[in-house]
Amino acid sequence: MERTFAAVDLGASSGRVIVGRFGAGELDLHEVHRFANNPVRLADGLHWDVLGLYREVLCGLRLAQPHAPVSVGIDGWAVDFGLLDGDGALLGNPFHYRDERGVRGVELVRTCVDDAEHYRICGLQRLPINTVYQLAAAARTAHWDRAETLLLVPDLLVYWLTGAVGAEVTNASTTGLFDATSRSWSRPLLDRLGLPSRLFPALRAPGEPAGNVRDRVASEAGIAGGLPVTAVASHDTASAVAAVPATADRFAYVSCGTWSLAGLELDRPVLTEESRAANFTNELGVDGTVRYLRNTMGLWLLHECVRSWQRQGRAVDEPALLAQAAGAAPFAALVDATDAALIAPADMPSAIAAQCARTGQHPPADPAAVTRCVLESLALAHRATLREAARLSGRGFDVVHLVGGGSRIELLCQLTADACGVPVVAGPTEATALGNLLVQARASGSVADLAAGRCLVARTQRLRRYRPGGDPGKWESAAARVGLR
Repeated sequence: MERTFAAVDLGASSGRVIVGRFGAGELDLHEVHRFANNPVRLADGLHWDVLGLYREVLCGLRLAQPHAPVSVGIDGWAVDFGLLDGDGALLGNPFHYRDERGVRGVELVRTCVDDAEHYRICGLQRLPINTVYQLAAAARTAHWDRAETLLLVPDLLVYWLTGAVGAEVTNASTTGLFDATSRSWSRPLLDRLGLPSRLFPALRAPGEPAGNVRDRVASEAGIAGGLPVTAVASHDTASAVAAVPATADRFAYVSCGTWSLAGLELDRPVLTEESRAANFTNELGVDGTVRYLRNTMGLWLLHECVRSWQRQGRAVDEPALLAQAAGAAPFAALVDATDAALIAPADMPSAIAAQCARTGQHPPADPAAVTRCVLESLALAHRATLREAARLSGRGFDVVHLVGGGSRIELLCQLTADACGVPVVAGPTEATALGNLLVQARASGSVADLAAGRCLVARTQRLRRYRPGGDPGKWESAAARVGLR
């Protein structure tokens, strides 16, 4: 039976609404709306324009109506949240994870729980962007005393559509307040940190109903009243991994967009001290799987370089830049893409040049050389992360699935294959939206299970395959230059 679903997929720089039609072994996608996601800097810091995002979501759902979707799901980035008062009103625009307040929160949390114990509970990579650190900083603000409910951004948008409050579990697992073993909010940790349990709603799993679009919202937005909203894997990486077109178990993945998230799909978390020291994270995926991964800089490095050059008045054409980078000298300059100094520098090319200078390298001299540096450095980060994940988990891999926006960049895909020494399957580009749609389709009976959904993606979406080549010894030397294994 043919059915159509709508996926709202929110990325850190843009959002989209995509409809997917399932039927007779087919899966067709149609993008109905795409919009920018531009943060806003105010006197108190960097914020998301969440009201503008909600307006665009409604616009996208209205444009999806001719396709007659039978449900809608929302996924987005992790860690950021809105606070609601007792009347359900939003207490200010959510902060952006690149705002500096999270850095202040790290030390505040450490006064209550040390890093080793925190990892044994939550199993999360320590990043200042994590929800727990943002909350530690928020507890000193005027809004705090009025807060009754905390909703991560996708859950907030679901609440505005339906009036139903809940916390989808794949995103909850990224907060630093979630017990990776019991797979529930960690009440002891909340108590230690002085966080009232009322803030944290009941958990819901991907595939569960999240409510129906309220009549008033439907009437004002021009969309179908009572449209079901399905809880999907609301963390965009969880959705992307659900859509990895793997047909065998021994695979690794790289979800490459603004961030590069590289790792393995496991049955249980790895909570060892060695895993903590290596800064790996354990986040939930669909069907209780664990996304064992490390978060590194992704195409943010290149996009910020392009923005810097454009601010200087240079005309930059990204396809031409990538073509020039393919012909640039290999391994001329490299950076460690895990370096926190690259999270939010004022000028990315200068930050890259500074890291090169600190490591005794000549900084790249022109945009093509900078681009080559970025792509080779990302490939090195993918290599180091996946090898370490395999060693720490005891789970090997024979192929790397590279999904997301980075799968469009042929040079990055080939470099990743060369660096890792195994084939790379690139695509689908819209993996997050596909994973969102697959969970909805499974909930309705249009897809049998996760494995069947992945096989459907492999059959119906355009994929490219890259075989490893080049001299492995050169990658070993390159990794040593930036302190990676």
